[in-house]
Amino acid sequence: MDCLHKDSVDRLFSVILKLESIEECYDFFEDICTVKEIMDISQRLEVASMLNDGKNYSEISAKTGASTATISRVNKCLTYGKGYKTALDKEKK
Repeated sequence: MDCLHKDSVDRLFSVILKLESIEECYDFFEDICTVKEIMDISQRLEVASMLNDGKNYSEISAKTGASTATISRVNKCLTYGKGYKTALDKEKK
């Protein structure tokens, strides 16, 4: 078991899955995260989406303001991970 898989993290994800509207998500995430953390996470998802659509680093950086380091990290996760792919596939459905 890696350091992320803990009962407390399972509880967090279970709570998130029970939120039923965008407004409930705003309320929860505004309480649990800073505005910067929410913006950083949403930026990474936008970067993943653009990479998935075949956009290049320059286009992505210009549109999102993400650094090349952030884009590279997201690209690595998109290439070798499964979280972004799963989320983006589910978003399309």
